[in-house]
Amino acid sequence: MTASVPAQDLRDHFAHCIQVFGGVTASSRRLGIDERALRRFVNGELPVSARLLGDTATALRALIAEATAAADHITAAIGDGTDEPHSKPA
Repeated sequence: MTASVPAQDLRDHFAHCIQVFGGVTASSRRLGIDERALRRFVNGELPVSARLLGDTATALRALIAEATAAADHITAAIGDGTDEPHSKPA
């Protein structure tokens, strides 16, 4: 059984995803969609399709992978961050 999600809820969630990406410009680059079109989706001028949401989910997974790799690199470079940084004597 598939639950039907109201279009407004999909639009709101898509708008949240745009913010997770870092705004319209960053989302445009990640999704390969014109900034004006993204604004039209968020404003309800264009319908948020299943394909758009699927592409968004894929791009979010890629962002997660990039963020995880970046965090792993930091941890490898400085440790887990539980130690207080040592200040240099003045």
